Amino acid sequence: MDGESGIPSPGLAGGVRIPPVLLKTLVTVVVATIAYVITNLINQSQDELWQLAVSIVIGGAALIVQYMIDFERRLASVERALVTHHRDMKDLVSEKFIQVGEVTEIFGKLDRAGLDTENVKLLLQSATEVQSQGPDIVKAFARAELARLASIMVNLTGWTTEWSGENDDWLLGLTECATSNIDAISSAVDLTFWKAEPARARRYLDAQSDAIGRGVTVRRVFVVENAADVNSGLEEICRSQQRRRIQTRVVVTSELPNDLKGGPINDCVLFDGELCYELTADRTQGNPTTTLNARVPRLSERIKRFNELWDAGREAGSGSP
Repeated sequence: MDGESGIPSPGLAGGVRIPPVLLKTLVTVVVATIAYVITNLINQSQDELWQLAVSIVIGGAALIVQYMIDFERRLASVERALVTHHRDMKDLVSEKFIQVGEVTEIFGKLDRAGLDTENVKLLLQSATEVQSQGPDIVKAFARAELARLASIMVNLTGWTTEWSGENDDWLLGLTECATSNIDAISSAVDLTFWKAEPARARRYLDAQSDAIGRGVTVRRVFVVENAADVNSGLEEICRSQQRRRIQTRVVVTSELPNDLKGGPINDCVLFDGELCYELTADRTQGNPTTTLNARVPRLSERIKRFNELWDAGREAGSGSP
């Protein structure tokens, strides 16, 4: 099919194609000539002018018919294109409406859950701006952070999530969110945190002091292996925390009753009796894993263990439970 007329254009020698307008003209001339010859054969008595007029009319009619056929083909092509475009637009609009519906549903759930939808909007808008104009390294970091946040949220739907290493942000954030009580178990390994990392320890203690100021009870049990480990350094740590109104006790595992010696001693912090922040590996190995767990079996076990140790503990320097 020729792109201009829609009528096939026969090829000539050497592959030359006849232009559509020239083809229509040739067809018209041929038809008019044939009409002229036929009128001569039918009635030779008529004058030349009449025969010429009839041939011109028939030739013109042939030209009009060609353009009508061409128009019909073009119209059919346009109709097919319009149908395809209409279908594509309909599918696109339907898809966008579905997406809008999903977004509306998500924001509705956020609102019903009591979450601040403005923060979600700010997160999405900021992420979009970073991806549209930030440096490549910033874009990559933003994508990684969004993926990490999404992964944490997905895991929390199962009431537990993990982080490779220690996560101070989680610890401080949970301390700020606590409303009733914070109970912590600090093993002998954890003592290095209070002695060797004063800046981190101070940030954590400041957050706990703020929590106490809004009515949160903070208790901490320090667990050591032997009575000799209850030294002046540990006693000073206890006194410094007591000055911040943090209740402290010390447990010597070698002095525990046999029925209490077999329980876990992992460092953990219990927030409001509903969530456990736990380090599941020895920090001295340099590869601890932080776990947040709100599952009832694990949470109940850790609450029970804290209460056992708290009841069995003694104030530093008092020498008695």
